[in-house]
Amino acid sequence: MNLKKTIENIAKEAKEASRVLSKASTEAKDKALRTMARMLRSKVSLIIHHNRKDIAKVRSSRLSKALIDRLTLDKSRIMEMAASIDAVAKLPDPCGAIDKMWKRPNGLVIGKMRVPIGVIGIIYESRPNVTADCAALCLKSSNAVVLKGGKESINSNIAIYGILQEALKKEGLPEGCIGLVESKDRKAVSYLLQMDDYIDLVIPRGGESLIKMVAEQSRIPVIKHYKGVCHVYVDGKADMKKALNICINAKVQRPGVCNAMETLLVDSAIAKEFLPEIAKRLKVCGIEMRGCYETGKLLSNIRAAKESDWREEYLDLILAVRVVKGIEGAIAHITKYGSSHSDAIVTEDFSKALKFLKEVDSACVYSNASTRFTDGHEFGFGAEIGISTDKIHARGPMALEELTSYKYIIFGDGQVRK
Repeated sequence: MNLKKTIENIAKEAKEASRVLSKASTEAKDKALRTMARMLRSKVSLIIHHNRKDIAKVRSSRLSKALIDRLTLDKSRIMEMAASIDAVAKLPDPCGAIDKMWKRPNGLVIGKMRVPIGVIGIIYESRPNVTADCAALCLKSSNAVVLKGGKESINSNIAIYGILQEALKKEGLPEGCIGLVESKDRKAVSYLLQMDDYIDLVIPRGGESLIKMVAEQSRIPVIKHYKGVCHVYVDGKADMKKALNICINAKVQRPGVCNAMETLLVDSAIAKEFLPEIAKRLKVCGIEMRGCYETGKLLSNIRAAKESDWREEYLDLILAVRVVKGIEGAIAHITKYGSSHSDAIVTEDFSKALKFLKEVDSACVYSNASTRFTDGHEFGFGAEIGISTDKIHARGPMALEELTSYKYIIFGDGQVRK
């Protein structure tokens, strides 16, 4: 069977399974999710065995340590995957919920009911935990899912997918609820994007080139998980200790993820005091700083930033640094160079915090907290399907509600329109 036909069959099975899922009870879905979580915990060694195959292949490549970290699974991360699935099982089922209901003067009672989208196609790169997170969220929201992971994590994805399929079979749900395109052929994504007869929505998770390619080629509506050029602005009224801790956490904890800080903006009023201290701490953490002219005057042996650095999502131990003229300068910089993902201000001036929260047009805007909290689990959603930087339908961490649409239900008593 050729590749295009194989992918068509996966998509077709997903469409058929979505009809079954749309009628499945909350209890049946939650039971399947709990079985998935339990089976992941019981097969940690198997998952790690296959993950090591992927790690061995990429170590010889030029992937950064941060990207290899995104690919790596250990017992702790697998347990986190299982815990996320259990958390999704405990969340309220969005399907069938009535958002609101009202009565018209003619006696008609109109309600707005949450319904699944249908079949979701998810195209992602190196993080194998996406396989479990997305499968769980789609199942809970009564959507079938077709997954296409990156070639670098193929062994890990297949292992996780096999466990999830085993759980579906055990609980009597159609195996087509979760489909995986296993081919490493680049044409696989193009074929998947043509399946508009079966797939209702595509969500790409990955680098800029992948997302642009998906948006350009897809016949199916796309919600973009765009790059994360995230900023932290340290205001002149910032608490120094808070600012240092937030900046270190935002950049260093996991530099290879989309909610890590890529550009540090510092108010010129405190740059002379703050920059030497943060530079000292970042150096200990192995961070390379690339600074503007003003930064270079305050810090020795710092690489000069280029114009392209302000738009760069490094996903690595590299940080762009710029001195700005107060909050207006910070907002202007973010407006010009940001990717509408996650941005933060550190300040003790509440009026400035409110100004920043109101005027920065990003999916998630923080006052006195790290951008690393932009995450479905951290927001209390159980897990996430991605971080949408779009404005239509969904924005920010996408979870259960964002995987539903709605329909209007109308109760009458013989009314006819005159």
